[in-house]
Amino acid sequence: MHFSNKLEATISRNSSLLIVGLDPNPEMMPAGYGDRSSQDALIESLRAWLQWTIAQTKDLVCAYKPTLGFYQALGSAGMELLQDILHSIPSHIPVILDAKHSDLNTSSLIAQTVFIEWQVDAITLSAYPGQDLVAPFLVYPGKAVFVLCRTANASAAKLQEDPTSESPFYLHVVQESKNWGTTDQLGLEIGTTTPDVLEKVRAIAPERLILVRSIWQEEVSLPQILAAGLNHNGEGLLIPIPQDWMSQENLAEQVRSLREQVNQVRTQTVQENLSCDVWFSNVCTLKQHPHLDLILQLYDVGCILFGDFVQASGATFPYYIDLRKIISNPQLFQQVLSAYAEILKDLSFDRIAGIPYGALPTATGLALQMNRPMIFPRKEVKAHGTRRMVEGNFEPGETAVVVDDILISGNSAMEGAAKLQSVGLKVLDIVVFLDHEQDVKDRLRTNGYQPHSVLTISEVIETLQQAGRISEAEMGRFKSEMH
Repeated sequence: MHFSNKLEATISRNSSLLIVGLDPNPEMMPAGYGDRSSQDALIESLRAWLQWTIAQTKDLVCAYKPTLGFYQALGSAGMELLQDILHSIPSHIPVILDAKHSDLNTSSLIAQTVFIEWQVDAITLSAYPGQDLVAPFLVYPGKAVFVLCRTANASAAKLQEDPTSESPFYLHVVQESKNWGTTDQLGLEIGTTTPDVLEKVRAIAPERLILVRSIWQEEVSLPQILAAGLNHNGEGLLIPIPQDWMSQENLAEQVRSLREQVNQVRTQTVQENLSCDVWFSNVCTLKQHPHLDLILQLYDVGCILFGDFVQASGATFPYYIDLRKIISNPQLFQQVLSAYAEILKDLSFDRIAGIPYGALPTATGLALQMNRPMIFPRKEVKAHGTRRMVEGNFEPGETAVVVDDILISGNSAMEGAAKLQSVGLKVLDIVVFLDHEQDVKDRLRTNGYQPHSVLTISEVIETLQQAGRISEAEMGRFKSEMH
């Protein structure tokens, strides 16, 4: 299961955004935990304490975060202890290894060890070496990284707040790191004692998951931290419990109380955002389209245009949909991929087949996100080389699901499906992002394919009209010309 899906499921299951740092720090271990007279005795005491911590909190948190450095400091026995603790964590709860890894030369090896051998779900990385450091970790499907963008220690301010408070270095790190991976692959680690830092980060990275730290200072207001860091869905923030709670006998009681405090603010945040002031200007309806945000973003970035546009078929439509722009917007692209994936998860297939050229980026993203192999039928067969009609590895008799972008006449999808079938593959389903309607789905069914679409053009137009993006006159023109 992908880290983001695993995390989302645990957040829902335990109604919690809290994480626990499973750090074998002898200074924090309760006095009642056994003999510390020798290294072996100390390791056994640490093991018992951390396993007790897991038992106390497994129904109250959404993730665990062991700090690699504490285990390394204990030598080989400490690394064995780490394996024991990782195995003690319930399999449905994600694990974020707090490594702050920063060495380029060992990144590939560390990624393989952490993600393959240790089966950790995510890892924290230093941002300073740039994308070259992060890239080896992003090739593992279903795994994620958190890029350290800011710390809260006082001396770091001389670097992180430079050159000006209006344009500090840590915000440049946030902005740049957004280009390194999708929202499911890459989150941000932010250390702060002030809400304004989270406000600034959230303003330029509204879609990113933030792992927050260093918030437990006497002068810090938890409600203000939450209000600044939560997204409009009351999520997007991972909150550590105070480390000193780990040494107290009433740990479960305290974590449960903190969870309730956080959830109160989350509920309030969601209720406040029901006013719809984030996305639309003059409409708030109880009957919102499930892809409301996605539709509005497509319009706002220029993927949906209105006017007189000649289509590839030669017909003139009062609108034009250009989905090629989404590949330059990681946040939007991830939302599109998730919408496709929601349909694909219920279908039976062996390989994802993208239709050239518009749907190839989407098919590639889906293959990575869903960890399913991809193929594609060539638009034209070259007269040299292998002269293959279908690129990629496959076996005759396997089932391919066709992924296309827009369904207007259905010709491109069916032509691609026919090429796949000509090499012995089965095609049952065709999945597109936007259905132009006009009974095209019926045409696909007649030819033996089951069509699926994320959106229909009517849904898009009606949502834009309700949200005030287009006028009633434009809506009327659309209806008169399309029906």
